[in-house]
Amino acid sequence: MIGSVEKLIQLAHENNSTIGQAMIKYEASLKQISEAEVLEQMKHNWHVMKESIATGIHEPKRSKGGLIGGEAKTLYDYCAAGHAMLSGQNVMEAVSYAMAVAEVNATMGRIVACPTAGSCGIVPGVLKKIQEIDNLSDEQIAVALMTCAGFGMVIAHRASVSGAVGGCQAECGAASAMAAAAAVELRGGTPEQAGEACAMVIKNVMGLVCDPVAGLVEVPCAKRNALGASLAMVMADMALADVKSVIPVDEVITAMG
Repeated sequence: MIGSVEKLIQLAHENNSTIGQAMIKYEASLKQISEAEVLEQMKHNWHVMKESIATGIHEPKRSKGGLIGGEAKTLYDYCAAGHAMLSGQNVMEAVSYAMAVAEVNATMGRIVACPTAGSCGIVPGVLKKIQEIDNLSDEQIAVALMTCAGFGMVIAHRASVSGAVGGCQAECGAASAMAAAAAVELRGGTPEQAGEACAMVIKNVMGLVCDPVAGLVEVPCAKRNALGASLAMVMADMALADVKSVIPVDEVITAMG
């Protein structure tokens, strides 16, 4: 188990690589499979994530509890009409993707728990938008998902990724932190900047409780996926601008725990 972001950064420097690339080597060694197999497994996950986004946007349904459904498409259409001037087109499209996946989850559709079902839209929403912005390959996104995995592993080790155990700070907070770190690396940031993005995200969701209406993963969960996607993109930009967290990332994660 890699128990700290400091260790993730160290691994990246030892391999003269990104954290995502270092995690591929780590996973291959752990499972005794090739690095190509690790990437293929993650590319499959990415395929499912993209399918979930497309389903939620283009084939909206009401959730099993009847509380949500169709909001992602409504927001997507709003963006397509050029109305997303306040938060910006890229951020709001990422938010619509995140909500789409959350809605698919609530209709018992197929999603990738990343790291949980309740937070399943955040990572796909952010990475899909970055893929579109920079015309990235699925393989590049698969490497970024390995970055997500590394940060998720540390958060699970030092705190929790479970809403039932640690509140929504742990669930959507972890997903947002993972997405922010991956976004930094996709945009050419350093391993250290990825760590700063993770820290700044978690500091902004500290104390967020798990309080689902009627015990369903619908409200406020879908909107928290929206919040998480936007927060990840904002904090990734701040880290890329070289804004730093005053509290070191591993201490922030421990504090959340």
